[in-house]
Amino acid sequence: MTHSQRRVLLAKPRSSCAGVDRAVRTVEVCLEKYGPPIYVRKQIVHNAFVVKSLEERGVIFVEETEEVPEGATVVFSAHGVAPAVHAEAKAQKLTTIDATCPLVTKVHREAVRFAEADYDILLIGHEGHEEVIGTLGEAPDHIHLVDGPDDVKNVQVRDPDRVVWLSQTTLSVDETLATAAALRRRFPNLLDPPSDDICYATQNRQVAVKEIAAGSELVIVVGSANSSNSVRLVEVARERGAAAHLVDYAEDIDESWLDGVTTVGLTSGASVPDELVQDVLAWLGERGYDEVQEIEPVTERMHFALPRELDHPATAETA
Repeated sequence: MTHSQRRVLLAKPRSSCAGVDRAVRTVEVCLEKYGPPIYVRKQIVHNAFVVKSLEERGVIFVEETEEVPEGATVVFSAHGVAPAVHAEAKAQKLTTIDATCPLVTKVHREAVRFAEADYDILLIGHEGHEEVIGTLGEAPDHIHLVDGPDDVKNVQVRDPDRVVWLSQTTLSVDETLATAAALRRRFPNLLDPPSDDICYATQNRQVAVKEIAAGSELVIVVGSANSSNSVRLVEVARERGAAAHLVDYAEDIDESWLDGVTTVGLTSGASVPDELVQDVLAWLGERGYDEVQEIEPVTERMHFALPRELDHPATAETA
């Protein structure tokens, strides 16, 4: 490196996306309207700090709908749920507020439409991820999960001329395209999604991390280990030749990572409050990394309205 002064390349966009802002605000408005406790099925977003902060305000996170008391209010997380979960909630006479990210809802609708047209749907995604579980539940008899390029050989379809691929919204763009290309080699008439399934925020953060990784020896990604898009940022940075690590908090950083490092790249996943990034900047500043250069290859201005149930309380879904 030619820079003698220690510096930080700070990615922009970073931190909470419009879908995360919408989901967290949804829970906050529910607390204001109905008072605690408010139940949330699964983590509202995959970030330990956000979950802990909401728990301190009276939010109770549960794994399954059956854990919610009959007649209570439950919020469905940003990752979406299968139709069966809505049915379970109705049977328990729960008031449901759906905080599913609109971009995930779009994939659900695509899956339903192609299933109704009797296509085999090849869903590129990671097994067990909450978003994937929800999408699979929309049309379980038509959807086949494809977990990366190496899984393509295992795919079996009824008619190779009636096949379409969709994807989990938080994947690596490069890996998804590689998987889609491998699928097309097997199924030349494979249809593409009607629109890009990987969410704008995931793509934008990957574009930014590629740029900062190119000029950094070390990239720190702020995010939780169960956050798919945060984990992908670490992978993308490493693919660009930088050492990269995922941390929830500044205190998780190992000072030995800084040995011989002049330039640190810094970004965060789409479910991370920016205050955690500022904490890392302060931590780095205390260790001499006091020059901060913000890198903004993409401008982000997306905003989503709150769920209709909160705009029009009388329409909230109840039994």
